[in-house]
Amino acid sequence: MARYTGPRTKIARKFGEPIFGADKVLSKKNYPPGQHGNSRKRKTSEYGIQLREKQKAKYTYGVLEKQFRKMFDKASRSKGITGEVLLQLLESRLDNVVFRLGLAPTRAAARQLVSHRHVVVDGNVVNIPSYSVKPGQLIGIREKSKSLEVIADALAGFNHSKYPWIEWEANSLAGKLLHLPERTDIPEEIKEQLIVELYSK
Repeated sequence: MARYTGPRTKIARKFGEPIFGADKVLSKKNYPPGQHGNSRKRKTSEYGIQLREKQKAKYTYGVLEKQFRKMFDKASRSKGITGEVLLQLLESRLDNVVFRLGLAPTRAAARQLVSHRHVVVDGNVVNIPSYSVKPGQLIGIREKSKSLEVIADALAGFNHSKYPWIEWEANSLAGKLLHLPERTDIPEEIKEQLIVELYSK
């Protein structure tokens, strides 16, 4: 599956948020990129605001347009509030769950762990980052990969209690998805209703 591989700081500056993780450049240049980024301020249209929110969600979770649209269509057919269901589908992606478990410092790093066959779901290796994790499933690191330095570094000082929908088992380097997160438990600053309005046009 294709993914965004361009300059991440440029995208983070566009949204004014560290959507890819800590960014030293963003803290120094907290204005949009480009020659006129620090001076030109244009009024954004309603459509532009909605589009910006969708792009922010896509970049945050590392999903491209076609896949994002499919997830929205699935969310709109599901019971519940469409915007919240969409975020729940994004949160239940395997690469995101690995990131939330603290096994990787960023979603991109989590995606790489999954793609390189270091992650197991209920004891079976799964190398598909977009795999949808179901409540009750156990996500962990396969035995051969538990000594990887990148995993140990990511886990050092990580606070697992901040995600109440995930249960962490430190001894086995694994975690269980207890249930899909409520909207109030998802820390991402995404205005999902704007995305719903954009796709509803």
